[in-house]
Amino acid sequence: MKSLIQRSVLVLACLMIFILSGCTSVPITGRKQLNVVPDSFINSMAVQEYNSFLKSPDNKLSTDASKTAMVQRVGRSIADSVERYMRSIGQTDQIAKYKWEFNLIESKEKNAWAMPGGKVVIYTGILEVAQNDAGLAVVMGHEIAHAIAKHGSERMSQGLMAAAGGVALDAALDEQSSETRTLFLAAYGVGTSVAVLLPYSRTHEKEADRLGMIFMAMAGYNPQEAVGFWQRMAADKEGGKIPEFLSTHPASESRIQNIRNYMPEAMQYYNRSQSQSEEGRLGVYGL
Repeated sequence: MKSLIQRSVLVLACLMIFILSGCTSVPITGRKQLNVVPDSFINSMAVQEYNSFLKSPDNKLSTDASKTAMVQRVGRSIADSVERYMRSIGQTDQIAKYKWEFNLIESKEKNAWAMPGGKVVIYTGILEVAQNDAGLAVVMGHEIAHAIAKHGSERMSQGLMAAAGGVALDAALDEQSSETRTLFLAAYGVGTSVAVLLPYSRTHEKEADRLGMIFMAMAGYNPQEAVGFWQRMAADKEGGKIPEFLSTHPASESRIQNIRNYMPEAMQYYNRSQSQSEEGRLGVYGL
């Protein structure tokens, strides 16, 4: 019995050390999170699954040049703001290996997602709700914020810890494992073929809303558009079938109120971006 207790204490101690060593902090919010999945593993799977998604005959790139240009334009602007922000807080190492890609998929689904490494997919269906560049910036800023905050890695870590108990993590982190692949796709909300899409927690959603609004504001898009976007998403839900986007990103009155609470902070970044833009314009024209 004594030997069993000693072994149990040892396993628990090792597990606690393992968990503590996997703690990281979310940019801007500073929240401590459990992340036991190596970035190298996540990035490798992201490239693999992203390419697999694009190669699937079920996922066709949009041929609408105007809409595709819109996605590329807004995506690049958000990416630039993310890079500037990470540089300002001395965390460029977190996105050093990002190779940004923005693709528009022809689909009636109102959906969008982003993977680590800067792999972003927008479905044409959600453009109806976005309506314009600023509305799309809400979506892209929010999804990219999930990736920057490593919410997918955190959810995957929680899933792996629950399944493997932290004991067989090396075996669980196998890119060829169908279970690991399913967990990865569910963690990032990729596609509609995954049996169970893991909803983001309220904490994740609040962080992504806050970070996303700051990113879009730094890119020169008015963060006040976030209120209208989520109101339209909520109205779309009431109109019939729940949009795929809302299966992992619930919309509610409390969420919209939280967004309003974040607005003063986001507007500071937006006003600063407008001032810098004006200064640049005056410099160019010598006014």
